[in-house]
Amino acid sequence: MFIPALLVLASITFHTNFDGGNIGKVKQVAPTHFRCAVQGEADQDKHNRQASWYYFRLDGARGKQVTIDLVDLVGEYNYKAGTHPVSGKTRPVYSEDHKTWKHFSDENLEWDERAMSLRLRFTPRADRIWIAHVPPYTNRDLQRLLAEFPRSPWLKREVVGKTVGGRDMLLLTVTNPKVAEEKKRVIWLMARQHAWESPTSWVAEGALRFLLSSDAAAARIRDTAIFKIFPMADPDGAARGGVRFNANGYDLNRNWDAVDPKLMPEIAAQHKAIFDWLDSGRRIDFFLTLHNTESGEFIEGPLRANPEIGTRIGRLFKILSETTTFAPTAQPRDAAASTTPGKPGRMSVNQALFHDRGIAAMLMEQMVEYNRKLERLPTVADRLEFGAGLARALWQAAAGGE
Repeated sequence: MFIPALLVLASITFHTNFDGGNIGKVKQVAPTHFRCAVQGEADQDKHNRQASWYYFRLDGARGKQVTIDLVDLVGEYNYKAGTHPVSGKTRPVYSEDHKTWKHFSDENLEWDERAMSLRLRFTPRADRIWIAHVPPYTNRDLQRLLAEFPRSPWLKREVVGKTVGGRDMLLLTVTNPKVAEEKKRVIWLMARQHAWESPTSWVAEGALRFLLSSDAAAARIRDTAIFKIFPMADPDGAARGGVRFNANGYDLNRNWDAVDPKLMPEIAAQHKAIFDWLDSGRRIDFFLTLHNTESGEFIEGPLRANPEIGTRIGRLFKILSETTTFAPTAQPRDAAASTTPGKPGRMSVNQALFHDRGIAAMLMEQMVEYNRKLERLPTVADRLEFGAGLARALWQAAAGGE
């Protein structure tokens, strides 16, 4: 998508004609002052609008003091109106080389509680500057990663289906194929069910890099475990700069109790891959879907419905808390039966997998705001490092007392 140059006199132009680019209507207030509506997305019923993603480029702003007001931020979450993921604690990121991402500082930002708008004030040092809610991760980033391991003996790639837009739904398997799988622990990891939650992709990349590395611990894990990874659960959304719905408006972390191959082929493909695995007589020790929120960090799963699974989840929580930058804002949370009880099409993947097959399925939320352990905002490097720690923790927690 491309937004034409706005008022040549200002000589500043806005662009979104790249993977993941998205911004709503841009209005000029003064020569270097703009109001940018965050486009957001709603579901198939025109509800649950979320304005959680913006990603655009400015050209021609070098040396000019620019003011951008991000507006139209209020939406609805799980049918509760008035929510707005962007707030006074939000710290967008910027890049002057389209590779390295830094957070804007407190001095660059001003939150207007009455108008529900976030103002950015900055002076670019380069002719081009990219701005986003959180560090982007695109389909090209995933292909770049996989290209680094073209003939790894420990990595298997499968296309398990197609998206609404015809993109491949990838499933990656990491293990040592020379070791029999009968006694191996089996861990499934899912990233990017919601397109705006790009930090989950950086975490998945960190996990994959570690698992395919020459590290002695990684080698031991490959010998004793099988990792099944969905690295990009919504490639269409990642490409268009979406939020949390597929091209037909279906939330890809709901509807797991109402799978429709035509309307939500992404869920159908992943659902079939998981159930085919189970129906072949294989096990799943852990299933974890990765997500992001603004200020909450926690794990949830079927703690009360299955005490043994609850014990495993508690073990993972403890390992993560002690060995990684996981900074929980709550103790492990008991997963409800549905995100909206009594309404079909509202089960998340972890809820449905436990409901249908009794799987130890969990959801993890990681905040994009201040991390108390890091004592700063998390960076791409932090996400990659956490991914490696997460892979180790999942393997260790699945091992139990072994």
